[in-house]
Amino acid sequence: MCVQKSKSKSLSSLIPVACRPRNSCAMSPSLSPRRGLFRLWLLTLGLLVLAASGSRESQLRIGKAINIFLRYGYLGISMRVIPLNDSAESERWIFKEPTRNIYKNMSELSESQEYTAPGIFHGDFHMEFCENRRQLFQAYFRDFTIERLDKPWEAFTGGWFPDNAAKKLGINTSFIVGDYSYVLVRVVRFRETGKLNSEIPVNQPLESEVQARVQQVQVGNVSSAVRFMESFGTHYVNSYTTGNSLYQVFVYSRKNYKMIKERIKSKGLNGLSKLDLYNYFAPWFAEHLGQIRSASANATVERWARRKLQYEYYVVKYVTLLKLHGNSTLLRSLDSLLGNDAILQLDLKAVNVVFRDHPQKQSWFHEVLDNNMKLWELNLPLNHPSR
Repeated sequence: MCVQKSKSKSLSSLIPVACRPRNSCAMSPSLSPRRGLFRLWLLTLGLLVLAASGSRESQLRIGKAINIFLRYGYLGISMRVIPLNDSAESERWIFKEPTRNIYKNMSELSESQEYTAPGIFHGDFHMEFCENRRQLFQAYFRDFTIERLDKPWEAFTGGWFPDNAAKKLGINTSFIVGDYSYVLVRVVRFRETGKLNSEIPVNQPLESEVQARVQQVQVGNVSSAVRFMESFGTHYVNSYTTGNSLYQVFVYSRKNYKMIKERIKSKGLNGLSKLDLYNYFAPWFAEHLGQIRSASANATVERWARRKLQYEYYVVKYVTLLKLHGNSTLLRSLDSLLGNDAILQLDLKAVNVVFRDHPQKQSWFHEVLDNNMKLWELNLPLNHPSR
């Protein structure tokens, strides 16, 4: 289960709801057996590592197209979504992934909004209950969707080894590889959103280079479809939200996890006393309390959290994100610290929409894209800690 997100000033009204992990869709018969498509996967891999033709830029903008295969499993390298490493970076960035325009005049179809009103914390506080580490990874990337990809979180986590996964999540490596359950607690501050107002019109003009390459795609020719992806991308940005967040992972034994999950499910988070709430998320009930981390690895806000979010119970002191729950004073202080430094939500749509005037080509491109996404999901990573 998880707690439903709610935007509020005090973050005190939290509504518990049932929450199940996304179902992993079974591979379609056309993709079996696995060996039969291995050559196709190798061909795709070879083509995708070639240098991209034409000029590229790197902007998180509505309608911009990217190629998810270039860094599948490692998208966090080029998108600021979770701490990248432990070293301080002098350059501030949110998005470095190469992008291309596929349609003209996309700004006329999109809208954006900034959340800057003083005195209001534009964000939410939520927790998600995760039976295992696979669900923990999924929970962190709950608001990231990639059309036609069954498990979009693996586009970011597929390359994680246990040690760097633990560092990103702020917990010890032993609690990633062991038999544990987790609760992810997170407070999010929204700064900017962008989205398409509607579906892309049929008569929306394509960029001239894209139009020319559409003509070159041949039904039945895998290479022509893959070269189009390599040149102009596989998906375009349909919506995004940027800002920053603080999060903390609590690690539990199976027994204690089941107990706390059933208690909160039956009574609701607001139905628990403050003492009960802190008790369930205390070091004597949880196996391990993770560090409080910032999505952007902002050292200043992480230091603030270690200093301001300490909780003392008799002689025991520990840091807990729950201290923010309903505390308007702390939230006002935190509001200015959580800047526009990370991607919080991203929705990517497949670019096969550019083939709408050519139904057979659209169907063929769709098939090649689907097959390759399934193959990347099957073949990467070799050492995923959740498998």
